[in-house]
Amino acid sequence: MTNTIETIAGQVGSGRDVDAPPLHLWDPPLSGDIDIEIDRDGHWYHEGRRIERESLVRLFASILRREEDGEYYLVTPVEKWRIRVPFFPLLVVDVEERQGAKGEPLLTAVLNTGRSVPILDDGALFLEPAADNVAALRLPHGLTALFSRAAWYRLVEKAEETEGGLQIESGGRRLRLTPA
Repeated sequence: MTNTIETIAGQVGSGRDVDAPPLHLWDPPLSGDIDIEIDRDGHWYHEGRRIERESLVRLFASILRREEDGEYYLVTPVEKWRIRVPFFPLLVVDVEERQGAKGEPLLTAVLNTGRSVPILDDGALFLEPAADNVAALRLPHGLTALFSRAAWYRLVEKAEETEGGLQIESGGRRLRLTPA
């Protein structure tokens, strides 16, 4: 099965934009299940052993998508492998604040894969009841990322108490951090 991991990496690998491959264009038939699991802490395992190569984890995260059946798949132009994700596939490990084009605050979520994602609308940010209403972020390709404890605290520190509860500002919008 290790050859399968290397094959998948090779199909996507060198010279391509691993941050944003064209997953929406790839629709291969199901190749089967592969013994890969992402645990609650965002660690990737293959055949029960943790994948230590961060570059491989980043590559796999870039070709990960969740489909309408609720399952997670690693997708290449020619193969599609189902993997196990019991909770969230990705974690937000940090929140950075920058200045937007009009001088407004722009928050960016840093994922455990190193990728940065701007928090631009309230539809992207939601509270997860199964994680004590900690924030989570909707991402492209049906993916989600749960805020780590440290990132959640940093986000809450930036919030203001309003009549509607805790809110933050990002990209010119006010986003709720308390349940409705």
